Amino acid sequence: MELSCAVQNYAWGVKGIKSSVAQFAKATQASLEVKDDQPFAELWMGTHPSGPSVVKGSGVNLDKYISEHLEVLGSPVAEKFQNQLPFLFKVLSVNQALSIQAHPNKAHAEELHQSRPEVYKDPNHKPEMAIALTPFQALCGFRPEKEIIKHFTEVHELQNVIGKDLCHAFISSPNEKNLKACFNAMMTASKDTIASALSEYMQRLSSLDSTKGAELLRDLFLTLHEKYPGDVGCFSIYLLNCFTLQPGEAMFLGPNVIHAYLYGDCIECMACSDNVVRAGLTPKYQDVETLISMLEYEMLPAELRKFKGNAIDKYTVSYDPPVPDFAVDMIEIPEGVPEYSLRTIDSASIIIIVEGQAKDLTISPPSPGEVTQATEVQRGSVLFLGAKQSLLLKFDGNSRFLAFRALCLL
Repeated sequence: MELSCAVQNYAWGVKGIKSSVAQFAKATQASLEVKDDQPFAELWMGTHPSGPSVVKGSGVNLDKYISEHLEVLGSPVAEKFQNQLPFLFKVLSVNQALSIQAHPNKAHAEELHQSRPEVYKDPNHKPEMAIALTPFQALCGFRPEKEIIKHFTEVHELQNVIGKDLCHAFISSPNEKNLKACFNAMMTASKDTIASALSEYMQRLSSLDSTKGAELLRDLFLTLHEKYPGDVGCFSIYLLNCFTLQPGEAMFLGPNVIHAYLYGDCIECMACSDNVVRAGLTPKYQDVETLISMLEYEMLPAELRKFKGNAIDKYTVSYDPPVPDFAVDMIEIPEGVPEYSLRTIDSASIIIIVEGQAKDLTISPPSPGEVTQATEVQRGSVLFLGAKQSLLLKFDGNSRFLAFRALCLL
C-alpha cells in the first residue's frame, strides 16, 4: 500500500523544486505547494510522532494502521520492539552544513530524556546510516593523529583558540585524552577569542596560492564561515575527517560518533528517535558539555568510516549495520530486465522509488484491512510492505530502476 509522507522544512535544506525531497513529496501529493524560496530538507517515512506517514486512500496514520494489524510487523519485530515500527526512514537534501552532532546510546538517551525532556524528547537511541544518492559531503569521526598534528602545526590561529600548551601536548603525545582536552578547549573558547582567530585566518587564507589553499581546505572553510560566521565549528574541519560519498556508498554512525552532513542528497535510516546532541554550525540549542563528555575520540582514516554493503543477488545490496533496529536494501535494476521480486522477510518494510517506474505490481498476500493496493509506482512513490508479503515488480525495460527499502533483520 502507498504512503503519503511528512516533509521537514529545515533551513539547511535545498530550496524549491530543485530539492529531491520536494520532488519526491510532490510526486505523491499533487496538491503540495512548493515555493522557490522554501527549503525542503527531509522526507520522513515511518511512524515518528513528529512526522508520521499516512496510508493513502484511507488517510489513517501508519502507526494506527500497524496497531490495528500487528501481524504486519512480523512476530520477531513486534516482540522485540513492543509492537512498534523500530526505524525511521528518510530522504535528505542538504544545501548547507548541518550541526556538529552525535547521538547518545540507549542508556544515555533514557537519562537525557528523563532529566531534560523538553530538549531530548524521547528515550530511544539513534544509530543511523546514510547512503549517498548524489556525491555527498560529510564530516565524520576524528582524523588520524598525523593529520591533526599537521593542522595544529600549520593553522596557528587554531592553536590560539585551543591554547599552544594543549596543542603541543597532543603533538608530543597524540592520544585520545589529549585530543579530548584540545576539542574541549576549542568548543568552549570565548566568543572574542574565536572571532579574532577566525578573522585572522580568513585574511591569511585569502593570501595563499591555490595549492596551499587546497591543503588547508580553503573552499570548505570559507563556505562554512559564510553560512555560520563567527562559529567555532568552522575550525572543526581540521580535527574531523572530511570526505565525499559517491552514489551508493554508505556510512554508519553508531552512538557517540561526531559528524556533520555538509552537502548533497542521501537516503538515511535510523532507530525511531530524534535525539541529537549539538555543538556548532547551528542556530539550534547547543549542549557542548554533554557532547564533549559523550564522544568517542578514536582517530581513524576517513575510508574506515565508510560502511560496506553485501550483495544479496545481482540487483540488491544489503546494508546491515551492527544494530537490530534497521537495515537498508538498495535495489538497482538495469534496462532490459522485465521483472524482479523483492525478497520476502519476516519484517515490515518501507520502500521508496528513486528512479524509474514499475507497473502491474503483484502483492501477496494482500495487506490486511480496508486499504488500496498500489498497482504501479514511479519516482517518489513510497510503499509499505507487511511481514511475509511478496512484491513482484514489472518493468517496460527502457529505463533503470532504483529503490531503497528499510527493513529489520533479526
